[in-house]
Amino acid sequence: MDTFGAAALIAFAAHLAFNQVVIKVTNGGFNPVFAAAMRSVGAVAVLMLWMRWRGIKAILPRAAMPVGALTGGLFALEFMCLYSALDFTTVARASVIFYSMPVWLTLASHFLLPGDGMTVRRMIGLGLAMAGVMLALLDRSDAAASVLGDGLALVAALCWAGIALCLKATPLSRVPPAQQLLVQLVASVPLLLVAVMLVDQPLRDPQPIHFAGLAFQTIAVASLGYLVWFWLLSIYPASSVASFSFLSPVIAVILGWLLLDETVGLRVWGALVLVAAGIYLINRRPRPADQ
Repeated sequence: MDTFGAAALIAFAAHLAFNQVVIKVTNGGFNPVFAAAMRSVGAVAVLMLWMRWRGIKAILPRAAMPVGALTGGLFALEFMCLYSALDFTTVARASVIFYSMPVWLTLASHFLLPGDGMTVRRMIGLGLAMAGVMLALLDRSDAAASVLGDGLALVAALCWAGIALCLKATPLSRVPPAQQLLVQLVASVPLLLVAVMLVDQPLRDPQPIHFAGLAFQTIAVASLGYLVWFWLLSIYPASSVASFSFLSPVIAVILGWLLLDETVGLRVWGALVLVAAGIYLINRRPRPADQ
């Protein structure tokens, strides 16, 4: 990992962490499900324009279509849950739980993917991170804590892990990254739009800051942001890129405290340390002695 790669991955981790704050603020003007739906609609348009400019085909191979539809359903559920979680609980708590995704992916991969089993290092990391998630879920000392919000963040993390598993172990793994992202967005749109019709008051007195937040999520995260991530994966080893993922919950907790004046109790800080350490150990490139 060179200096540029490290700087870019730190910046991307901060970018994703800041997005948690943006979602929280945007929810003040839009119902979470409505915001998630509009983000997917806008991201489809941005991504298709980019793919047309780069000459990338938008049609999936037939063998990958069923799995593409499945990932789209998981994508829709993931962001309905994440956006709603940030409506009920703090950025700090939601981020600690949501960014535990590598824990659940590692656990599922051990049982479902041949050759991707546990090592001692991964087992220690898994134990630390799971202890951190449990500590966050059981902490009821914060008045802003919500069992519903925490639970929704956990479901979102499990959906994210399910998508990652599909991208690793199905015909979708042989599809270019832009097409992988596009199929998730396209398949999620009708599901999210149906969900919008079931909610009350999709608009909550939106102001310019809420529209700006929705634009940021659409352009800087859901479409072009993830393309940057895929580009970094094409340059650097996946294990090196993944090892920076522990920074996102750390930065998100700090930003929630600084920008939203959230109260972060000692148990949440403890949960953050455990989850971040666990994710780091899970993703760190193994040495021969670790095998």
